[in-house]
Amino acid sequence: MKPRPELAGAGEASPRAAATRRARRGRIGTKITGGGTAGNEQLTSITGTILLVLLAVVGVTIVRIGQLLWLHLFVGLVLIGPVTLKLASTGYRFARYYTRDPAYRRKGPPQILLRLIAPIIVLTTVIVFASGIVLLFVGPADRGQLLLIHKVSFIVWVIFTSLHVLMHLPHTPASLRAVRRANPALPGQQTGAAGRWISIAGAIAGGLVLAIVLIPDFATWTAHTALLHHHH
Repeated sequence: MKPRPELAGAGEASPRAAATRRARRGRIGTKITGGGTAGNEQLTSITGTILLVLLAVVGVTIVRIGQLLWLHLFVGLVLIGPVTLKLASTGYRFARYYTRDPAYRRKGPPQILLRLIAPIIVLTTVIVFASGIVLLFVGPADRGQLLLIHKVSFIVWVIFTSLHVLMHLPHTPASLRAVRRANPALPGQQTGAAGRWISIAGAIAGGLVLAIVLIPDFATWTAHTALLHHHH
């Protein structure tokens, strides 16, 4: 008995439809998670640029800490998001290189100085933000040695983080230009763009939400600073 033509056509169409769906899902996944080494470099450069701006603001608040302590606290909390993303993007490159991913092996290892200062940056990042958050909650009355730890770790962190960002600076203009115009010859610049922007927006939004939620806890510090400023 011969199969009916319409059933035979349906049988042939089904694998084609399934293949089309798989291809569509693959394209969506590539838009979010693709990009390769070029995409990783773009993400690192954009995040580094954001960090430079926020660090400049923090620097201004330190100069006028009496009047701008609230801004110091706010921007410090906002920084947590971009800093986490920066650590993730650079750590991802390290991991892919040392796990012998072919694309990252072809790109070559990170600069020797970047590899040497990476542990210092990670350690001081944890110390400066952990001590800052604890200080925010305990208040100025119980700051003790914790404030000194925060200040020293912050100085070391700013020095090495700035050095790290500045070493990526030569590649930043090209990476930022690549964001604005995709180059068909460099597929890494086209794929994964959505995922990179989602990551950047998520990091900034996460830091902002954290800072806004904790604004009520600024009161003990701002009141203490205002009192000292009044007595002087």
